[in-house]
Amino acid sequence: MPRPQERLRLPGALLRRPTSADAAALQRVVTESLEHLRPWMPWAEGDYPVSAAVEFIDTATRHWHSGQSYTYLITTGGHIAGTISLEQRIGDGGLEIGYWLHPEHTGRGLMTAAARAVTEQAFALPEVRRVEIWHDAANTASRRIPERLGFACVEEHRPPRFAPAPGRAGVDVVWRMAR
Repeated sequence: MPRPQERLRLPGALLRRPTSADAAALQRVVTESLEHLRPWMPWAEGDYPVSAAVEFIDTATRHWHSGQSYTYLITTGGHIAGTISLEQRIGDGGLEIGYWLHPEHTGRGLMTAAARAVTEQAFALPEVRRVEIWHDAANTASRRIPERLGFACVEEHRPPRFAPAPGRAGVDVVWRMAR
C-alpha cells in the first residue's frame, strides 16, 4: 500500500513522523499551547502529561503502519511547533486534515504551507479522491487555511460530530478539495 513521504521539507520548516525521542518535547509544546487550544480541541481540556505524548506517538506510529492516519510533527529550527495529520475519518477515497500550532508560530503561513504539503501527499495516493478540513465555525484561524488553499466550503453539521469544547459554536464547517 502506498504511503505519504515520511519527511516533507518546506521553506523554514520540516514535517516529519514523530518518534519516541520526541515525547518530552511534544509534552512541553502541547502544555505551553493548552490555553490556546482549549477553546477548539476537546482533548486539550485537562493537562497533558508525558504519558499522553508517549501514547500519542505510539498511536501515530501504529496508525501510520496500518494506513489509518499519517501524522507529522511540524518543526522549525529543530523544535516542534505543532502537528498535522491525514486521517481516514471521512469514508472511502477521502482523507481529513487535522492540525494545531503552538501560539508562537501562528499567523506566519506555516500551517498553510504544511496543509498544502500534506494535501499534495494525499493526492499522490492513488485511492484518495478528496481531502477535507473540518473546523468549528467560530475558529476563524482554522478557516483561513482551507480558504487560502482553494478548498470549497461544502457543508455545515449541527450538532458537531464531537462534543463541543468551551469556545466552539457547535457547528462543524466542512471544506473539500477533490481530484
